[in-house]
Amino acid sequence: MKLRNAVLAIAIGTTMLGGVPAAVFAQGPPPPGYGPQPWEQPPSEFREVQRQGFHDGVEGARKDYQNHRRPDVENRDEFRHPHVPGPDREAYREAFRRGYQAGVDHIWNGGR
Repeated sequence: MKLRNAVLAIAIGTTMLGGVPAAVFAQGPPPPGYGPQPWEQPPSEFREVQRQGFHDGVEGARKDYQNHRRPDVENRDEFRHPHVPGPDREAYREAFRRGYQAGVDHIWNGGR
């Protein structure tokens, strides 16, 4: 009897989980204000490694805010020790710094 109940519970749970993606899909796109904001977009002239650095900087600022840490780009491991090839390190770090500052300006300071 216990095994039968366990199998039934798994079947119900699987069926319910299977319906979640369809329900989310049926809702359509998220309302305005969700998803990447214009300030989160790297400058168009950035190369790929710079775009990655900018994005990582924004995410680093977001993580610091969520974890109640004071904003300091120098405390981010991704900034101090970037995982990019040697010749691209400075470009990545400069873009990271710009993305981090954009995050601080908008997340902590409300866009000021």
